Amino acid sequence: MPALDLSQFHFTLFNALDIVLVALLIYQLYNLIKGTIAVNILIGLIIIILLNFVVHALHMTLLMKILDTFIQVGIIAVVVIFQQELRRFLLLLGRNASLQRNRAWWRYFSGNNDAAKDNYKRIKPIVDACKSLKQTRTGALIVFVRDYDEQSYVNSCEVMDAIISKRLLESIFQKTSPLHDGAVIISGNKIRSASCILPLTDNTDLPPQFGLRHRAGIGVTEANDATALIVSEETGEISYAKQGKVKMNISFAELEKLLNKDF
Repeated sequence: MPALDLSQFHFTLFNALDIVLVALLIYQLYNLIKGTIAVNILIGLIIIILLNFVVHALHMTLLMKILDTFIQVGIIAVVVIFQQELRRFLLLLGRNASLQRNRAWWRYFSGNNDAAKDNYKRIKPIVDACKSLKQTRTGALIVFVRDYDEQSYVNSCEVMDAIISKRLLESIFQKTSPLHDGAVIISGNKIRSASCILPLTDNTDLPPQFGLRHRAGIGVTEANDATALIVSEETGEISYAKQGKVKMNISFAELEKLLNKDF
């Protein structure tokens, strides 16, 4: 048996870095599609690729031509099929690379604590409104976006452009209000729109008690650079969604910290 020649094999630090980066990339991609319908689609694509190897080995000409044609346009098909997951992945990269995410640098360049004081003024009426909504078990969905694109919401929302206040939020989500059924969009210092219809998440691993309000809140954070605050109509429980992940039954102190961080 001939000896294995390893003389041409050179493992360097950059090779190790390459393996680690690829592993991290695969892990992030797995987190993006975990629990969604995209997992089943990916399994289907893998089956087609394996079937193609079998067909070539057996020289099945007709199936070879069909599968080869499909695989030739595979990259375009993957982009079309996984466009939402690719969008979420690019948003994730953008969020992590954003200078605004690094609070120490941001405060260094902004120069004072005025931003923190303004932040508290925006957060307090939201937290106070949530206390009232929780007590009365009034369902609510509040979405926070960094960059508000009016054209994205104009067809499914009522444009408001109003100053954030406790009483306004309470009024919007009252069951007798014509605006209560849907989400409120907040950007900067303003309530930009209300009664917004949002896309639902495809995640199949959510708790069974999650209704349309929770699924819409999670779905909007999957497809956009947004966070969502959900108040359950059944229990009054407050949940907080970000990047497709949700924290359940959070306290008001934790809610204030989360809003302060994300604002």
